[in-house]
Amino acid sequence: MVVRRGFEPKILGFLCNWCCYAGADLAGVSRYQYPPNIRVIRVMCSGRVDPAFILRAFSNGTDGVFVGGCWLGECHYITEGNYDALSMMHLCKKLLEQIGVNPERLRLEWVSASEGIRFAEVITDFTRKVKSSGPLGVGEGIDGNELKFKLEAVTKLIPYIKLVERERLRVRLNTEEEYEKFFSSDEVNRLFNELIVDKLAISQIMLLLRERPLSTGEISEILDLNPSEVSRYLKSSTREGLIRYDESQKRFAPA
Repeated sequence: MVVRRGFEPKILGFLCNWCCYAGADLAGVSRYQYPPNIRVIRVMCSGRVDPAFILRAFSNGTDGVFVGGCWLGECHYITEGNYDALSMMHLCKKLLEQIGVNPERLRLEWVSASEGIRFAEVITDFTRKVKSSGPLGVGEGIDGNELKFKLEAVTKLIPYIKLVERERLRVRLNTEEEYEKFFSSDEVNRLFNELIVDKLAISQIMLLLRERPLSTGEISEILDLNPSEVSRYLKSSTREGLIRYDESQKRFAPA
């Protein structure tokens, strides 16, 4: 794609206090050069980075989000939060892809306290890739209001998504390659579609109905979904008491 002239990406970084933040500090002390595009938030563990933080960053116009933690097996906590971070990052990338956002705008890397030069190299590479992707939304060809709407729909599902991740998708593997293979497997894709994609569609429908009553056809056109799928979502939401059918307007509205 053609990058806007003069475009400089805004990047937000969540850095583990014990390793990556110390590595970033070493990079500064050692005067290793890297782009100044990143703004840093220090967290005690990469496993404490909630998906809601990531979605909020994108909702506020951040072009890329970076999460930096300790190398696998070297977490400073008994719970080894960086494994949880790796699992959640894979799921977040699938969510971003589902709503049309380039998943490469989210990146997780391991940097130890002694790897100042690695921190500089990783941030330089990530900044270059985000810059080549263009501004958030523009690079994907998504209208700003539409992107905000989709991010809000996902954000409202975060408590449910975290429950699904913990109960059905959380595994303890040994390597990044094993996690990559697991999250790209047919079984995980099936679970993702069954447990999350349908709920995301319903979340978007609920947001639309919050603005005004709509018919099945109108919802189908706005969300670019098959009318039969929309009808199925509306029936299940009606049974659950989330929405109601207004006979006078011949449209659905919040219950």
